[in-house]
Amino acid sequence: MSIQPMRVQFKNVCKILDVSRESLRHIIRTDLTFPRPIKMGESKQSPVYFDYADLMKWHNKQKANAIAEA
Repeated sequence: MSIQPMRVQFKNVCKILDVSRESLRHIIRTDLTFPRPIKMGESKQSPVYFDYADLMKWHNKQKANAIAEA
């Protein structure tokens, strides 16, 4: 049994998806199905996280769409 994280930092989402920070920002702005970031705090420097399970659901839908289009 492996333990999956509940939340993932912005920089780690970039690593998981193998995209730059700007590319991830673009995905967030343009893809309404992409999980919304969760900001922990009110200051500008507050960390931003994403729900890991939501990221995996989004990724699996992207894979399924790519396979269906092929």
